[in-house]
Amino acid sequence: MNLLRDLADRFARWAFTVDPGTWPHTWLVHLGAMVVVAVLVLTFVALFAGPLSWLERRIAGRIQARVGPNRVGPQGAAQWLADGLKCFLKEDLIPDAADGPLFRMGPYLVFVGTFGAFLVLPFGAHVVAAQLDVGLLYVFAITSLVVVGLLMSGWGSNSKWALFGGVRSAAQLVSYEVPAAVALMTVMLQAGTLSTQAIVGAQGGLPWQWFLLKNPFLFAAFFLYFTAAIAEGNRTPFDLPEAESELVSGYNTEYSGMRFLFFFFAEWANLWTMSAIATLAFLGGWQLPGVTPAEIAASTGLAFAGWQLLSFVVFAVKASALVSAAVIAHLQGQRSLAHQYLESALTAAVPEGIARPFVADADDDSLQELLTEHAVWGTSHEGFLAVQISSGDVGTSRHHHVGASLSPRERDIFGYLRTTMTADEIAAALHVSVNTVRTHQRAIYRKLGVSSRREAIRVRV
Repeated sequence: MNLLRDLADRFARWAFTVDPGTWPHTWLVHLGAMVVVAVLVLTFVALFAGPLSWLERRIAGRIQARVGPNRVGPQGAAQWLADGLKCFLKEDLIPDAADGPLFRMGPYLVFVGTFGAFLVLPFGAHVVAAQLDVGLLYVFAITSLVVVGLLMSGWGSNSKWALFGGVRSAAQLVSYEVPAAVALMTVMLQAGTLSTQAIVGAQGGLPWQWFLLKNPFLFAAFFLYFTAAIAEGNRTPFDLPEAESELVSGYNTEYSGMRFLFFFFAEWANLWTMSAIATLAFLGGWQLPGVTPAEIAASTGLAFAGWQLLSFVVFAVKASALVSAAVIAHLQGQRSLAHQYLESALTAAVPEGIARPFVADADDDSLQELLTEHAVWGTSHEGFLAVQISSGDVGTSRHHHVGASLSPRERDIFGYLRTTMTADEIAAALHVSVNTVRTHQRAIYRKLGVSSRREAIRVRV
């Protein structure tokens, strides 16, 4: 049953009082229905990618001991709307030496490759845009456009940084598409079909009826696919193609405006795509416990609509759980990278004669061992002793290990205290009263063991 075609035919009968089977202009109604569905899917992707980007930026800010977006809306919750509007109004710059057609088309191919996969994703029992018999094969084909788009963007930019980023991206995506396809082949063999709806139908609504728990090979294939899908989406720790420390920003270095936004729009939309594919292939998709697909198809009226809504909720909950797992893995990767950067900073060469006298002052035995082993010096938010070398003078300053004792609101205010903003300006930025800011400010001073703002800004948390 094709719900989209059925709804279009019902609309034609109601609006034009014709028989869709014989009316010569039925294709126009079907075309209009496809446009409506495309707009709905695009709206869904936008409403998913936008808030998710804000959430990741807020949490990343906490991890990196900074405030994060907090200006637009409560706690910066509308920042993604402001960013989208800014990119929409921004000038679309194209370098003079760039290959115009390739440069212009690259971002759109990346977006189409991600957006096109939504065509065969079954959001519910009959909520699917196109019920193809080769649904998974179509997903492999349409998502391969992302590789072409990234290569076009890198080559068309006529920049060595963008070219290196594009080649890295293509190599990574192609490398991880192979294990992802092999993992999904196990599902195809188990279900005996390539249709996404049929794969869901071959499972049940209860966990032991899912392919995930059918046999050990499918269980391993799930984790293989999910890891490969995260890598295809350039998520941490597989974000080598961007490599801002080496390639400025990688394949999108020369882009601005909406074309720049399309890359990240596709990256966040890909989170839902890969989670939805994992859900339909391994977690039973929209299947409802105790209800068979035949019973849902046989229902009519409000019962039919209710089953569609309930199946959509089940599918969305499962896919959202996988999205949450991917986001957590991404943020944990950021935390791990932060510690790696810290360790790299601590391995900067400092003469042993300078570093060793300060080792005895370190409170932590592991810190003493680290400093002794590498004969190094550095700074950290973990309470490490800092060495400041300037104009030949060596001085020390003890960093306070109070990060865990500050509340989220106090961390926000402490971030502003390190700027030149007044208490009134901080209150306006955080949408609180001046008295609240000053109360938290006094609490921060007490926890940091300082008595003035000048002393507070020297403390690393």
